[in-house]
Amino acid sequence: MRVKKQKRHRKIVRFYTTCYGFRQPYKVLCDVTFVHHLVTNRITPADKALSNILGAPVTLFTTKCAVAELKMHGPSLGPSHSESLEAATSLITARCDHEKALSADDCIMDVIGKNNSEHFFVATQQADLRKRILKIPGVPVVYSLRTALLLEAPSAAQRQFVKTSEEQRLHMTDLEYKMLEKRAKNMLEKDSSDEDVGCGDQNLQVQAVEKKRTARKELGVKDKVQFKRKKAKGPNPLSCKPKKSLKRPDLYSGKERKDEDASVRSTKKRKRSRKGKRPVEADG
Repeated sequence: MRVKKQKRHRKIVRFYTTCYGFRQPYKVLCDVTFVHHLVTNRITPADKALSNILGAPVTLFTTKCAVAELKMHGPSLGPSHSESLEAATSLITARCDHEKALSADDCIMDVIGKNNSEHFFVATQQADLRKRILKIPGVPVVYSLRTALLLEAPSAAQRQFVKTSEEQRLHMTDLEYKMLEKRAKNMLEKDSSDEDVGCGDQNLQVQAVEKKRTARKELGVKDKVQFKRKKAKGPNPLSCKPKKSLKRPDLYSGKERKDEDASVRSTKKRKRSRKGKRPVEADG
């Protein structure tokens, strides 16, 4: 049960931090009824107990009108009146510019205002005040049941306010649309003027280039150095394989071939006979 309650509280705190911009340390504005409940049920230290349910460090506040009301109607609270008054005066006093002391409920509602600009968590035990507060967007409520501190879930009005504000953020207002239209018109005018200037400059550059070319032609100077282009050469003959000799066609008759073979043999015999003869040494 405790784990489920912590998850629920964490989810509610995340809703207010994401949608309404609450930041740590959280500020808790305490009503005197809540302070008296903490004292009578011995929920101390109060800042630690509240930081446990909010999951972050807290700073406790009250108002000058709430302390004045506790002083006035305190004796009816019983013997714990002095302890409750001492605990209330020890809290930081939130600024309220009321010359005459108002009731604690009206003072808290005035401090919160229309949109809770100070991002207060309001801690109170009064059911009527809780209902009034939940109608204001961006005001989370803390209350207690005996020794357990609870965080009120966001009301339907608060969720609807978040939804409508997100839809408004997605669409442009009339002022933003007029500003965008004016800016687009100025950009178009600027682009057209730049194009006109660019065309004039481009024409001047073309004329200057043509004048240079005509002057060079008259002097016989070429615009660019003309290099002799290398032509493709044939393959290196040393790196190529030698051509294979083709077989001679058989054009001779059988008799002619025999005569040719006989002449070849006779030449071979002559060469051998010459090599075999040695020179004769002369007698001394």
